[in-house]
Amino acid sequence: MKRELGIIRFSVKSKESEVLLKMRGLYLFTGLAGGSFNPYVTSLLVHQGMSSQAIGVMMAFGTLLAILFQPLWGILVDRYQRTRLVLMLTLIIPGTIVYFYNLRWLMVIVLVYSLYTIFQSTQTPIADSYAVRAARAAGTSFGTIRLFGSVGTALGGYFGGMYLNWLGVTELWIPFLIFNLLALALVITIPTSVERRSTSVTFSQGIRKLLGNKVFLLFLAGCFLVNQTLTAFNSFFVLTFQMAGGSFSWSGIALLIASITSVPAMLAASRVLNKYGYEKTLMLASVAYMLRWAIQWLIPVPGVMIGVQALHGLSFGFFYIAAVEYVASITGKELQATGQSLFNMVFVGLGGIAGNLLNGYLLETGGPGLMYFACTVSAAVGALLLYRVKAVSR
Repeated sequence: MKRELGIIRFSVKSKESEVLLKMRGLYLFTGLAGGSFNPYVTSLLVHQGMSSQAIGVMMAFGTLLAILFQPLWGILVDRYQRTRLVLMLTLIIPGTIVYFYNLRWLMVIVLVYSLYTIFQSTQTPIADSYAVRAARAAGTSFGTIRLFGSVGTALGGYFGGMYLNWLGVTELWIPFLIFNLLALALVITIPTSVERRSTSVTFSQGIRKLLGNKVFLLFLAGCFLVNQTLTAFNSFFVLTFQMAGGSFSWSGIALLIASITSVPAMLAASRVLNKYGYEKTLMLASVAYMLRWAIQWLIPVPGVMIGVQALHGLSFGFFYIAAVEYVASITGKELQATGQSLFNMVFVGLGGIAGNLLNGYLLETGGPGLMYFACTVSAAVGALLLYRVKAVSR
């Protein structure tokens, strides 16, 4: 009897370890796909004849569509329990359509980017829901899985730059498709028992209650002003780096440095939060954002622009972890899911829309200097609002 129980425990543990390994592989491959593609897509679009302002408008429009489609994904995932199907679609649709960026037809490029964003935007929250469940079942933390996404992004950005320097920007779609197919192969084999179950939280009621919380609104405003500046890196860094005289291969090194610094930052974030609290950590990260943009504004030299990316972990890594933890603390268990959804709509959605529109316009009209100066000012104002959050919360 004891021998039979031991065999059962071993089998369960092996199954959980297998799922854990697959989830880590999923994050690694999606990180490699995004890291090798997303930072360089603006260079491809400029190569296809688009201006940076037009690129910003298109990206903002795509982000708006992604926000509008979120309720549809929620219905498919929560009501009809199609989590794995939706995750498969977020891999296969973007992976197969990016080739059409090579067509010099503006309407086709806009359509491709819109479809890409609609499907890609829901990949992270669904993958996270799988990962959290898998981590709990295996008795480990979510961070030990999410870490592989940062590693993949770092390696993808570095080798993506070398790859493009060798083959050219029009071949950007090949590694993206390959890594998405590898991720898809893992998703197909993930047991359906890992899927997320439906929630009883009423989204509309939760939204109304949270929007009536002045401290939470102040926090969201600060997050918006800080995170809209991140599009200067996510959407336009490679472009500004080339304007300063840098190459694709050296931009890959800069992206590697930025992504890899997020790994220790996310691991150390919990200790920093315990020592300084949410608000001070958010302000510390905001100051890191200010320094990051100010240095690139004042010293637009490729070598400096590479080195300053070491601040990415201190800025984005600390800010994101502290913000998510703050939302969880201020909303409580009842409204935690709604609070995180609202935070992501503002932090990623609205911040992405405003950032792409504004920074694309500033880059087109005043060059990298004007864009990085405006980002410095926006991060500074965001830091002041977050300081006000700390004062009001006392």
